[in-house]
Amino acid sequence: MKALILAAGRGTRVRPLTDSLPKPLIPIVNKPVMEFLVQHLRNHGFDEIMVNTSYLAPQIETHFGDGRQFGVEIAYSFEGHEQDGKLVDEPLGSAGAIRKIHKHSQFFDQTFIVLCGDAVIDIDLHALLHFHRQKKALATIALREVPRDQVQSYGVVVSNKHGRIEQFQEKPSPEEAKSCMVNTGIYIFEPEILNWIPEEGPYDIGGQLFTEMAAQGAPLFGVNIETPWQWLDIGQIPDFHEVNMKALSGEIRGFKMPGQQVGEGIWVGLNVKIDLDACKIQGPVYIGGSSEIQDGSVLIGPVVIGAGSVIESGAHVERSVVMNHTRVLSSAFLNNKIIGNGYCVDSDGTVLDNSHSDMSWLFPDARRQIGPLTPEQRQIVGLMDLMAEVDG
Repeated sequence: MKALILAAGRGTRVRPLTDSLPKPLIPIVNKPVMEFLVQHLRNHGFDEIMVNTSYLAPQIETHFGDGRQFGVEIAYSFEGHEQDGKLVDEPLGSAGAIRKIHKHSQFFDQTFIVLCGDAVIDIDLHALLHFHRQKKALATIALREVPRDQVQSYGVVVSNKHGRIEQFQEKPSPEEAKSCMVNTGIYIFEPEILNWIPEEGPYDIGGQLFTEMAAQGAPLFGVNIETPWQWLDIGQIPDFHEVNMKALSGEIRGFKMPGQQVGEGIWVGLNVKIDLDACKIQGPVYIGGSSEIQDGSVLIGPVVIGAGSVIESGAHVERSVVMNHTRVLSSAFLNNKIIGNGYCVDSDGTVLDNSHSDMSWLFPDARRQIGPLTPEQRQIVGLMDLMAEVDG
């Protein structure tokens, strides 16, 4: 069976993670979120997968290749052009992506599924497909109910008792929302959906296609599958932090901790340099391959340490995610943070962009040669030591 994973967006709401990393490669305990989707599709028999790409497309294509390592076939549809040796991204919108692929090879010649490439899901796709066929739908949306104060992040659906969608609101305010049932970005389509997509220009599934279909009374249906299922959307920075914490704590069904378990609640990848007796580590903690955890450092889980990172002696990392190849200096006291090369983000999404405050030296690339601290930097380190004592 055939599927499309939408992977062309810039992921602006997840910056600065996506400044140098495409959203589908955002890691959940060092596993790109799109890998979860590919494996879920394969497990339900969807083994011919198209991926539309645009922003940082080569990273996605290099990571997933032709799909053989995941037991599927994967091909890509690039949206953009090359200019002066650089790729210029020109996303066509989620519905425009369907049109471009189909124009190329008539790929969508049977019932197919479309998934957004930024969520961890375990929905029963067979049950969704059964509902779709039972209703003789042209398009079916998997729905979930969310608290009213969150509706502005989603497409809101109003449907009748038979599941037919009568109105579609794209990201309304809580006051304007006519329902708390929302679009999860999981769709089943018939090939005839192409007749609803304009021949040219960007066109969006949620904001345009579904709105038009609902207004014209097309056979557009929605269903909240009764069997409990997970939908962990990585729409914003707090979502990224929360999903990583859940994965470490065993709250994601089917998630298997990578690496080798070397202590209670402690997993490590290959080639990790660590003396467990010389550090204070309280699980759950995952440490990526080729990282170094220096003696005297403190890790209080849930904590993810990305591959190739260095946690210096005296550093304290708690309920945090350290991205790949990041050095955490000895005086750092991190709690509920996301740390990458040159940036620090609070779990609520507040960003301290060190590159804009001349403080990128605080969390440098672990592969960079580190010189002696300047007097100003030593003064900041002293203040950090004092703050850590107060917090402790």
